[in-house]
Order: sequence, then structure tokens, then C-alpha cells
Amino acid sequence: MAADNLTAILYKINDIRLENRPIPEPKDDEVLIKMGSVGICGSDVHYLQNGRIADFIVKEPMIMGHEASGTVVKLGSKVKNLKVGDRVAIEPGVPCRLCSFCKEGRYNLCPDVVFCATPPDHGNLSRYYTHAADFCFKLPDHVSLDEGALLEPLSVGVHACSRAGVTLGSTVLVLGAGPIGLVTTLVAKYMGAKSLICLDIIESRLQIAKNCGADYTLQITPKDDINVVSKKIEETLGEKPGITIDCTGYENTVNIGLKATKNGGTFVLVGMGQDEVKIPLVNACAREIDIRGVFRYCNDYPRALAIVASGKVDVKQLITHRFSLEKTIEAFETAQKGIGNPVKIIIECN
Repeated sequence: MAADNLTAILYKINDIRLENRPIPEPKDDEVLIKMGSVGICGSDVHYLQNGRIADFIVKEPMIMGHEASGTVVKLGSKVKNLKVGDRVAIEPGVPCRLCSFCKEGRYNLCPDVVFCATPPDHGNLSRYYTHAADFCFKLPDHVSLDEGALLEPLSVGVHACSRAGVTLGSTVLVLGAGPIGLVTTLVAKYMGAKSLICLDIIESRLQIAKNCGADYTLQITPKDDINVVSKKIEETLGEKPGITIDCTGYENTVNIGLKATKNGGTFVLVGMGQDEVKIPLVNACAREIDIRGVFRYCNDYPRALAIVASGKVDVKQLITHRFSLEKTIEAFETAQKGIGNPVKIIIECN
């Protein structure tokens, strides 16, 4: 075991530092993990740039990172599901397990969930990290640590498609070809969507969406008329989509999605771009469009792992950049400034 525990810590806006921290000891129900791969999420960049997301405010120095995998190097006294040497994907949100939401199987809504790198909880962008053993998932030998880290965003796509009811023969519209839009596209096609169109303002992202299984793509601009875009979607698909999944959270795309969705269809909101958006709610109600929200994921990590292990979904294609832990500050600068059109940046902690 290495003597150092190099750790990436956010002190305040645009102030991220690398420091050595003591190697933690696992509690009875935890494991100590030698971290392998950690992805940079849009939320990480948002905390770096703004110091907050909605009511989650960075008031004290916070360790970054929540898309992660690694190797178990020490067990707590009560851990039975893992052994030293197991490579694991880390589900970053550990709920209380006692409240009504947890008991109903909707632990993502637990008010006392401890979620990595969400104030006031520390993340796992470090050399060593302890985590609840029952929220660590053993990786098969043929699944890499990079893929293990990408189970986190992939689980969002699994949850979104499950909430949307994607199944064999579904016609799907995905709004936004950022990392979440891309994993949603991967999962929707895996679940049997017969026809899928993805919209974005960046052409390079749409090319990746095609590689992820999108049957059609459409590049738009923020100034495009909603009715015109909606008509293009219908003409391209040959029908209105029965399922729309918005991965942006911005008013313009939300309204495009609601306009485009067929009567009686389902609209799922995944993106959290704006705190408030104005939508034609009466029109949506009159057309009986089901509007559903998505918050992270719940019971989806095992499914995400099974999808990757099947070999039918390639998440590694989303990795555009990788950095060593020692170059974490450079990695975040790349994410902030969009240097080299990054999609998913992986930090190697080995």
C-alpha cells in the first residue's frame, strides 16, 4: 500500500488543490478502496465554477469526485460480500436505509443520503477511499475500471429509460448529446427502441450520438422556432415520438420536447439546466402527456453493470481525455474550458 493519499479538494470557486490526507480506516460495514478511475461530471465542474448547485453550497473544503471504481484493499469486520483484491464500481450515494423512501425501494429520494462530492459530503477523488460495502459492485474480469467508473452516468440513463418505459418498438427523442444524453441513447437502443433521434447544438456531439446508436440526429440553434423543430422531428421519424427524454433542463429544449411528443406520450426530464422553466402545462395536460422527473438512479447499478458486461453497450467510446491524479487541476481546466471537445474525462488514481 502506498504511503500517500493524494486527494483533490475544492476550497472555493476556482480553487481546487491537491493535498496528502491520511489513509482512512474502514468502518465495520465498509471497505477501503485503492482508487482506480474517477470521471469528471458536469456537477463537479459546476461546483468548481459556482460553488453551489441549487441549495447544495460548498461551505467547507470538499473532496471532489463521484464517478468511480477501484480495488478493495481492506475489509471492515462485518463485510461478507467482498474480498481483498476485488475490483468494484462505487455507487456514490449511500442512503439511511431506514426511512420510508428507503423501505419502499426509492432510496434515491432519501433525505439523509450521503452522496459523494455533494456538500457537505466528501467525494472519492483520492488515492484511497472508504465506502459502504453494500454499495460497491464487483466487476467481472472482462469489465475494466474505466467501465466501472462510467456505470455512474450509465445508471442515470438506465433510470431515465426505465422511468420513460422504453421497450421494444419505442420511438424516442433524446434532447441533448452531452454525456447523459449519450448514455441515455445507448440504453434506449439496448432496451429496444426501434427509432431514436437525438438533438443538440454541437455537431461533434451528434456524431458521437450516431456511434451510440441514434438512428437520426438533428442540429439546432437556441434561436430556432419550436414549431419548426417539432415538425422536423416528426418528418425525420415519420411520426411523433412516443417518448421524449430531455437531458438538458433548459426551457427551449423542454418546450421542443413537449411540443414534439405525441398525444398520450411520455416526457421525462433528466437535465437540471435551469431552476425554473416556463412550459405550456395546460396544453400538455389536454394532450395527456405524462411528465416524469428523474433524480439520479435507484437499484440501477446492477442493471447498468449487466448491460456493460454483456458487451452490447460500449461506454468506453465516451472517454475523450485521461489524466493522472497528479494532473487533476489540468483535467478540470480541460473540462471547464472545453479544451479538445471533451465528453468524458477520466482521472487515473493508480
